[in-house]
Amino acid sequence: MNNESATKQLLEPFDMVDLTLNNRVVLAPLTRARAGVKRIPNALMAEYYLQRASAGLIISEATSISPQAIGWDQTPGIYTDEMVDGWREITEAIHAQGGLVFLQLWHCGRASHSDFHNGELPVSASAIAINSEDGIHTPLGKKSYETPRALETEEIAQVVEDYRQAAARAKEAGFDGVEIHAANGYLLDQFLQSKTNQRTDGYGGSIENRYRLLGEVVDAVTRVWPANRVAVRIAPNGVFNNMGSPDFREQFTFVAEQLNRYSLAYLHVVDGLSLWFHELGEAMTLAEFRRVFDGPLMGNSGYTQETAEAAIAQGDADLIAFGRPFISNPDLVERFANDWPLAEMADMSVWYSSDEKGYTDFSAHQASHRNNGLRACA
Repeated sequence: MNNESATKQLLEPFDMVDLTLNNRVVLAPLTRARAGVKRIPNALMAEYYLQRASAGLIISEATSISPQAIGWDQTPGIYTDEMVDGWREITEAIHAQGGLVFLQLWHCGRASHSDFHNGELPVSASAIAINSEDGIHTPLGKKSYETPRALETEEIAQVVEDYRQAAARAKEAGFDGVEIHAANGYLLDQFLQSKTNQRTDGYGGSIENRYRLLGEVVDAVTRVWPANRVAVRIAPNGVFNNMGSPDFREQFTFVAEQLNRYSLAYLHVVDGLSLWFHELGEAMTLAEFRRVFDGPLMGNSGYTQETAEAAIAQGDADLIAFGRPFISNPDLVERFANDWPLAEMADMSVWYSSDEKGYTDFSAHQASHRNNGLRACA
């Protein structure tokens, strides 16, 4: 298949059951920390998403389902009426431009600190700390990771209920669906992986038991939304937040097999190795997941236009989520369509600033080209 036909596939519409995406380019969930100390979505965030509304689908930044779920400064939540109202203004603006948007449901688990929780330890599957010299940025400054408190068996039902309530609030806020974040070393991933789950109750031990919490969350969320408006994100190859387990292939194959029973909107697989690989075996590929998951597959991490086109052309992926390229290229879809060059990657030092710098101050290619022309004529 030549490059021209592959490019056409990447930019063609995609039918996701009862939603039609204008193209297969997805805005990946990107933590940008602009919600302020009250964690209420705001006008600056709305501007950011509207700049990128030409994506076939927007996946919101990771959004805390409860106060217990928090682990980043100034990230948004979905657990109060004010947060729902803030998000509703954003979803309505996106819809007015013809866009579609899913809310990503997030619980940080051990990737947090007691500074976020009035001195109470963060929770996890087991009392195993993140082993990292980088530390964590808290409201009181950068600190070392703490050993989390293992959730008691009887507490887990409330976590599941928090996901259900967050999904209901997402519907109230006008989202088109939700994505359950079970990747990158956050709570659900901590339960899935043997490295972080050494429980001896019904939520630990076997591959089946380690999947149990994610299964209960999916069951709860699909009581609020039809399954074709619910997605799950996993990262079988990732080392982020000190993850990576020897039995990763068996665990994530089982996860995909179980999720295949729901007819989900899509399975979002962080399959790329650009953000480090645990090297505990051959990396799991989209082609491998295609053998056990019948629904739409979304690839993510390190894709270029060319590799995205190839993945779709080969039948390995239906959708590709782009993260970092979208930061400094709000018109990424248009750049792909017109073979315009991509802007230089934004400096990471401004990714998490509290204002528009490094967030909404990137020009679209046409605007940048016009401005350059004006300067040249001046």
